[in-house]
Amino acid sequence: MHHMTASVAEIKEAIERLSLSERAQLERWLHHWVDDAWDNQIAADASSGKLDALLREVDADIDAAKLRDLP
Repeated sequence: MHHMTASVAEIKEAIERLSLSERAQLERWLHHWVDDAWDNQIAADASSGKLDALLREVDADIDAAKLRDLP
């Protein structure tokens, strides 16, 4: 079975033809999808040790009182 794929340009054109309600549904779906991908990547990076050096640096900055509140 041949699987068809759409180009980004074709997807953009299709989105422009959606109603506001359909765009809202798509936006909710994409937002959820992006959050899941982000959460999964963070979990994978954390469990692989990729974030250890960064976390040690943040801990050192906290200990040295180098962090300040956001405006």
